[in-house]
Amino acid sequence: MNFSSSLIESLRAAQKIVALTGAGISAESGLATFRDAQTGLWSRFKPEELATAQAFRQNPKLVSDWYAWRREQALNAKPNAGHLALAAMEKRAPEFLLVTQNVDGLHARAGSSRIVELHGNIHRFRCFKNDCASDRFDIENGRCRSCGGELRPDVVWFGEMLPVDALETAIAASEGCDVFFSIGTSSLVYPAADLWRRAKSNGAIVIEINKDPTPLTPLADYSFPGKAGEILPALINTSW
Repeated sequence: MNFSSSLIESLRAAQKIVALTGAGISAESGLATFRDAQTGLWSRFKPEELATAQAFRQNPKLVSDWYAWRREQALNAKPNAGHLALAAMEKRAPEFLLVTQNVDGLHARAGSSRIVELHGNIHRFRCFKNDCASDRFDIENGRCRSCGGELRPDVVWFGEMLPVDALETAIAASEGCDVFFSIGTSSLVYPAADLWRRAKSNGAIVIEINKDPTPLTPLADYSFPGKAGEILPALINTSW
């Protein structure tokens, strides 16, 4: 795989790198995207019917069972070469931040540690009733020992705001980086889709890796159609 000398020089000179990842990188590990994940017993439901606070209030067991099934899918998946390459990039770049829209935990399992999870993490829980501290959670029985409330997955549902701290961290890093990667994301879901614009308007080089064209494709400094698991390792091996 050939990369331009200007791209290689930019990566070698970069002091601050931000990488935004979406469902595409997890799909390379065999995880279906959010809207394609409804199979078997869950095929009669739309994700929007299960990923809301209202759905949880009406039928907490149904929603909890769906998320338990999704957690099992995530745990059975393995980090792929793209996840591992980003973990390697973190070790080689002077400053690096991984911003992910994924909730599956595969980046952490691959070895990444500087992670901002914009949509939460399916392996964590929150108290649905009073948002109590997690040290009093009874995970096995899905209850909060502090208030007796149900435990919900610690993910962002439809109609909910992204975690303020996570979003502010992602914005600040994007506005201050030298290189911004957009990997496996449609560049359609805001506010994450605005991060590359913030980076580019502040002088960063924007690199896209995605199997399908997106609104970013014609505007990126470098756009690579294909799999992150193939392109990222080659790019890292060439650059560092």
